Amino acid sequence: MEDRCIRIGGRLPLITALVIGVGSFAAPGAAFAACTGPGAPTDTQTKCLTAVQIPGQPLRSFDISWVNPDRAEYYLGDRSNAGIDIIDTRHNLFKRRLGGFTGAVLDAKGNVNNALSGPDGVTSHGRWLYGGDGNSTLKVFDLDAPMATALKQSVSTGGVFRVDEMALTTDGRLLLAANNADDPPFGTLFRANGDARVSAVAVLSKIMVSNAILPAGFGLSIEQPAWDPKTERFYVSIPVIAGNPSGCNFDGSAGPITCDGGLLVVDPARLAPGLNTIGAFDPATNTGVVPLRQCGPNGATVGVHDNLLLGCTPQNNPSDRTTLVINAATKNMAHIDNITGSDEVWFNKGDKRYYTGSSRDCGSPGTCPDATHPGFAQLGVIDGTSVLIEKIPQSSNSHSVAADSERNEIYVPQVAPASVVGSGGDITTVGQGICGSTNGCVAVYVHDVDEDRDEDDDDRGGRDRHDR
Repeated sequence: MEDRCIRIGGRLPLITALVIGVGSFAAPGAAFAACTGPGAPTDTQTKCLTAVQIPGQPLRSFDISWVNPDRAEYYLGDRSNAGIDIIDTRHNLFKRRLGGFTGAVLDAKGNVNNALSGPDGVTSHGRWLYGGDGNSTLKVFDLDAPMATALKQSVSTGGVFRVDEMALTTDGRLLLAANNADDPPFGTLFRANGDARVSAVAVLSKIMVSNAILPAGFGLSIEQPAWDPKTERFYVSIPVIAGNPSGCNFDGSAGPITCDGGLLVVDPARLAPGLNTIGAFDPATNTGVVPLRQCGPNGATVGVHDNLLLGCTPQNNPSDRTTLVINAATKNMAHIDNITGSDEVWFNKGDKRYYTGSSRDCGSPGTCPDATHPGFAQLGVIDGTSVLIEKIPQSSNSHSVAADSERNEIYVPQVAPASVVGSGGDITTVGQGICGSTNGCVAVYVHDVDEDRDEDDDDRGGRDRHDR
């Protein structure tokens, strides 16, 4: 059947009927005024363009998002609706949902247990979409197939908990995914589909970090990987490692964490079939765990000049107050002040800017410089030279971000208010002001690169853009 689309708060009219992959949902019956709240200021370079409403259950729990600019599609791991939501980024329309995931699994207190919920990590290459599920499986979808047969494989990692964040090589033939909630945590290298027309995903290797660096039994984890085509390595964020610095505490049950994190460097060409245990960094092979300074990272993304931006967060180490940039080749590091608490981070090659889903930017209550936004969540905007340009308030727990490099539009999911969904919901009015509704949404921001260039020309005494 034809997929119909909805959009609220943009240039196109609302279409109230729609069909999506896991059944039919009624779209909201009235248009809302999106982009009018405190997360949509008029004095920022990054403007709130519109808000795409997500049909079904209000957004309470979601995870990682991804954009495939060649297909003009945005993908969101929507645990509230047990599927991957797909948005058309040419027109900012909701297209459909790929189902078959565990959804939001609640604990005895009614809170979402992220370790068992899914979808979680999401990535794509060509026609193939990959999503991690809460039952420790990687699900593989053919985006060119009919909805009823889009799910082609469900491949187990052999773990107990969710397959979380993941990354693909540039050619889409290798995929590295992290089981962050298993103890000890581990990564799985898969043979992925590349540009093949038939799915043949399979497990190639299992990756673990030496127990001396990542001790088992303490709930330590590994997080977002990123692929660097220049060094041909995966770089994986590790929030906390032992002995960094010497004598630090990595046991959260014994008091505040004082150990910094690390960056796991993986050369897929050096991995053997089966289990591979990786230890301290070896500069001769450019593999192993690099100790970081003043950073317990979740997110990782590769930007210009072979630099990686890591999303340090006080959730991992309470002393984290910055964001870290590290060069993939030299391992030289530099801190970006006044932005922290990021989960997913994204480099947009279209405008050469980093975007951060900084859900814990202000750390703990009382430390936020803007007391009117107690949710502490910000969309961070950082240029290619690692200069913080601006921070834009978001709904509480706003931790996911992805950008379309062809259109320089940035996608930031917003949770519904706590009054609607309970724990995990927005405790501010920011999300409602951005979305123009109380259901949550995906906010769409835009960076007008041409406008910035015109302003730069004006500053240098160039021609007025209206004279061209």
